[in-house]
Amino acid sequence: TIFIGFAILMIGMMTMSDAVSGLKDVPEFAAILTMFKNPVLGVIAGAVFTAIIQSSSASVGILQSLTTTGSITYGVAVPIIMGQNIGTCITALLSCIGASKNAKRTAMVHLYFNLIGTVIFLIVFYTVHAIVDLPFINDSISASMVATVHSIFNISCTIILLPFTKLLEKLATITIRDKENHEDAKSDLPKLDERLLNTPSFAIEQCHNVTLKMAEISGKTFTDAVGLFDNYSEDVANSICINENLMDEYEDILGSYLVKLSSKAMSEEDSREVSKILHSIGDFERISDHAANIADAAKEMHDKGVHFSEEAQKEMAVVSAAVKEIVDLATTSYINSDPELARRVEPLEQVVDELKDNLRDRHIARLQAGQCTIELGFILTDILTNYGRASDHCSNIGVCVIQLENSRFETHEYLNNVKYSGEKEFVESFNDFKKKYALPV
Repeated sequence: TIFIGFAILMIGMMTMSDAVSGLKDVPEFAAILTMFKNPVLGVIAGAVFTAIIQSSSASVGILQSLTTTGSITYGVAVPIIMGQNIGTCITALLSCIGASKNAKRTAMVHLYFNLIGTVIFLIVFYTVHAIVDLPFINDSISASMVATVHSIFNISCTIILLPFTKLLEKLATITIRDKENHEDAKSDLPKLDERLLNTPSFAIEQCHNVTLKMAEISGKTFTDAVGLFDNYSEDVANSICINENLMDEYEDILGSYLVKLSSKAMSEEDSREVSKILHSIGDFERISDHAANIADAAKEMHDKGVHFSEEAQKEMAVVSAAVKEIVDLATTSYINSDPELARRVEPLEQVVDELKDNLRDRHIARLQAGQCTIELGFILTDILTNYGRASDHCSNIGVCVIQLENSRFETHEYLNNVKYSGEKEFVESFNDFKKKYALPV
């Protein structure tokens, strides 16, 4: 098939060459080519023509065919070739319409790469020509030299611009700016390409990337929410609310797309990945929900000017640190697909459960001793409930990461084994976490 395709390509090139061979004797054709000796017009012509046919390879092939007329000189061909490299960017620019912010930035990096490369190449080329008067510039260029110039341009641009990738990224970021408010943020929601549904591996990859974004957002949102008890900020509280709403929409978009994808034929590995994503997106969304609830509790305490007793604050600091760590363990293990890290989630979840029960018992004792108010008791209970539920979702995420590693993995069997059979690794981790997060006496 490869050789047949190559043969057809060669036949096509020969046919085009024969078709245009008579143009060398046409005065009008010579006049048009003379106009393209102006480098700017040559670049524009190459860019526009390539953009119209949306293929730089086809555009270069046509230029190579025209070289058989003997009328295409190096001075004419070089600017046109530069323009062809700019024109090929139209494909990426059209593809990113309606795509995500990062997809648009990728297309802009491609465009800036070729624009900057063209400017540098032409400046160097014509500066050298002005100094030493390149003898070949008015010579006819061959088809092979068209390909050579094209290759030299791309290789040179890559070598020159490779150290400046961060600057290209910054330039694209300036062009496609980050959004600043909720309505703008909603426009950055993932736009999953339904054309990829027929290629499940690619569709799963884009879903996986969106899920990683959910993991990052949920982890940061929860950490920010817990931090409000120490340093309340209205801006942070508002951002938590915005992120919680965005996570709802992320879940809806991903869930709908994955349901469609599930109906397609796919490998066993791809099927497990889809199952993992479907189970995890709900947990990430619920973690952000609990973060919003915690932020509400912090806001209530701030607005009412109430605070926990010094003893309760120390106890809350311990359980808060434990919950922040379990969220970090769960999200990091998911992002890095690290089953070893995921195995540390369940022991810490058991420690969080114990801490939660102990704090409730201590609160009741303080309430009976008249050292705490009923109002603060309700707030504390609400916070602990959200901590406990968030850690439960972290447990689910950890199990998902482990499950992907082993196709025969059974969730209930795993949880029963680690909790009730005294598995050595679990017991050691549990004891380590229990020691690390011991409540003050």
